[in-house]
Amino acid sequence: MAEEPKLSPFALTQGRIVLLILGALLLVIAISTSLGGINAYQQLREANAAATSAAPVEAAE
Repeated sequence: MAEEPKLSPFALTQGRIVLLILGALLLVIAISTSLGGINAYQQLREANAAATSAAPVEAAE
């Protein structure tokens, strides 16, 4: 019987690749949630547009 060579701890097996993909997806979700997501960014843009367009009108009075 021939012994199978031991895998390196850093060898990419099918299970490790799946775990890496799931970890990367979890990281993207965590970063997106911490930044407030897409809706918060859109609301921030709308508030900024409203504030910059309203500023010259108030200054003219």
